[in-house]
Amino acid sequence: MADPPKSLTDLPEPAAELLSQALRRIRISGSMQYCFMPQGDWTTDATPAPWRPKDAIGFHIVAAGPCWVDLQGHRTQLQTGDIAAFPFGTPHVLGAGAGGRLIDPGGDLPARPWPATPILRYPDRGSQVRILCGYVQCEATGFAPFRAVLPDFIHIRTADEGAADWLAATVAQIVTEVDQPQPGGGPVLERLTELAFLEILRRQFQTPTPHGWLAAILDPALSRGLVALHADPRRNWTLASLAQESGLSRSALVTRFAELLGTSPMRYLRDWRLFLAAQDLTTTQQPIIAIATDAGYGTEAAFTRAFSRSFGTPPAEWRRSRSASSSSEP
Repeated sequence: MADPPKSLTDLPEPAAELLSQALRRIRISGSMQYCFMPQGDWTTDATPAPWRPKDAIGFHIVAAGPCWVDLQGHRTQLQTGDIAAFPFGTPHVLGAGAGGRLIDPGGDLPARPWPATPILRYPDRGSQVRILCGYVQCEATGFAPFRAVLPDFIHIRTADEGAADWLAATVAQIVTEVDQPQPGGGPVLERLTELAFLEILRRQFQTPTPHGWLAAILDPALSRGLVALHADPRRNWTLASLAQESGLSRSALVTRFAELLGTSPMRYLRDWRLFLAAQDLTTTQQPIIAIATDAGYGTEAAFTRAFSRSFGTPPAEWRRSRSASSSSEP
């Protein structure tokens, strides 16, 4: 298998264009952070915080370690500078040592709004660990090919990379913003965290696999068709027109989509349009019928059925829930 691309410049131009389009479409709508500092032996509860939004990616940034994370019985050691992220909110336990006391940082948070990033201390004998926890609201899981790229657990080690890796410098600045708060530091910390997660997503999207979205955009024929489809999703696409853009026969296009993406060309188009519709519902006040038309549906009822199958909730309810979650407080 080829080595992972190190940057967009390592990808062929069509693949780089598609990756850039994808990252532009992945809307990061907010984030929340707090810091907790336990000492000695300790462990946390695995129950996800009830106030975390549904589409949130939980994370832990280890400002000073070591500690461990246990995910479904598999334990991973975390060091200073490590990032642990959970795209699907998979229950997990953090801890240090063995047999330590149970702490609940999420449940101990003060009521919002916060004048500065909350810092929760759990004094005891023994070494101290400092962890920045929270979530990033991100819609990367709303499109099946993107969702398939993401594992339950992402572990990135930045301390070993040093100055050569700007993500390591970003993590160091995030820690500085928590340790040395300044006026206006809250929004800066949020933007730094969101920028770090955009880079994490980019690295995941560039992880080579025999199948999946990266394999598809690296396929010369598929990438031509996907560039055209992503650039103009509202076009009245047919299998024939998409095959023509790809330079393949219709049967070859269907076969290649099935092999690399596990779906059909027209289902991919449908899912991409619904993903864009979900963003429009969140970010605009367009009438649902207008969004339905842009997504290629002749009636609001047909759009509602398709959207509900894909996202598990009708579009009107989706819009209300996203509006409510953007203003909710833990």
